[in-house]
Amino acid sequence: MAQWHNWSGRLKHKPQQLTHVYSEDQAASLALACRKAGQSLRAVGGGHSHQDLVGNNDIIVDTLGLSGIISSDQASNTAWVWGGSRIFSLGNALHQVGLALPNQGDIDQQSISGATATGTHGTGATLQNLSSRVVGARLALADGSLVNCSANENSELWQASRLHLGAFGIITRLQLALNASFRLVEKTWQTPLSTLLQELDGYVANNRHCEFFWYPRTDTAQVKVINVTTEPGKYPLGGEGQRHGWSYEVLPNHRPHKHTEMEYSVPAESGIACMNEIQKLLANTFTDVSWPVEYRTLAEDDVWLSTAYQRPTVTISVHQGIDEPDEAYYRACEEIFLAHGGKPHWGKVNYLNDQQMADLHPRWSDWWRVRDSVDPTGTFLNPYMHSIRP
Repeated sequence: MAQWHNWSGRLKHKPQQLTHVYSEDQAASLALACRKAGQSLRAVGGGHSHQDLVGNNDIIVDTLGLSGIISSDQASNTAWVWGGSRIFSLGNALHQVGLALPNQGDIDQQSISGATATGTHGTGATLQNLSSRVVGARLALADGSLVNCSANENSELWQASRLHLGAFGIITRLQLALNASFRLVEKTWQTPLSTLLQELDGYVANNRHCEFFWYPRTDTAQVKVINVTTEPGKYPLGGEGQRHGWSYEVLPNHRPHKHTEMEYSVPAESGIACMNEIQKLLANTFTDVSWPVEYRTLAEDDVWLSTAYQRPTVTISVHQGIDEPDEAYYRACEEIFLAHGGKPHWGKVNYLNDQQMADLHPRWSDWWRVRDSVDPTGTFLNPYMHSIRP
């Protein structure tokens, strides 16, 4: 029997088959075969989600064989890329044609279709998540067809599947809205959290990227800001917080320590108040937790299931080692996040049910309506997706 586990090793499954696709025809025929056999089919890229989006007892398909740039257009700052492309593999490849992702997260090991599946993001009050960059897509559907979608073609499918949770089909290729290549310079320092929170609005407003980590039971925050520069890069690159180079060289970081994670997005105006409550929770109740809390910003967008849908957002992430208990801690954090109007990151831990999800996402029923129209038999649903469907 095949075995699969996610990046951290916390999520493990033994599907009937773990297979790979290397072409769109193969992806389409696999989708059709699974529908005819009544089997569940879930695609996996880098396996970096902490939520059980992949696990099922039938078929898991690895899409990393669909990798690379298909075409690019500098005039429109767009490129078609294969859906299984790891984000780290796109940086230099896009740069060679004068293009770059506008933003990306700390980790660049995810596939681009996996990152857009969950609304993965970096930090920056004017910068949207990766799902918002999807301007076109091709999907292998459960009926065996390959369907293109964009704002001008199958527009509802495009709108819904920009953040797709793996539930529409196999995303074989994506067209991304990009920037011209650009350089960044970063700076990091430590400061008392109490001081930082008083000054934070200024840092967020005056820097392209701003984030911080706070370490429990200390008043120490590690702040990082990153900004565009026209100065030549400085090589060899410095360590994190000291880099000066192309965007894809500066934005990702090495995060080798295996952990679980919960992240919620709250309205930007609630970010500091929510952070203060999380700080008190760690100081008074969960005094054994040593993993830091991460605070980032995210621009509003119009992606139906985005955690930043139609609102400027602050994201707050809490972490725990994979061998340490986390549920009681995460559930207590979740109560605070929900009290501040928070929405959970799709690729990270949450304990919400279908009704709670519906209450948080105004386009919930629309998303499911479009999804069901292209996969009425539920081929691309797994136990987790069934647990939250209306």
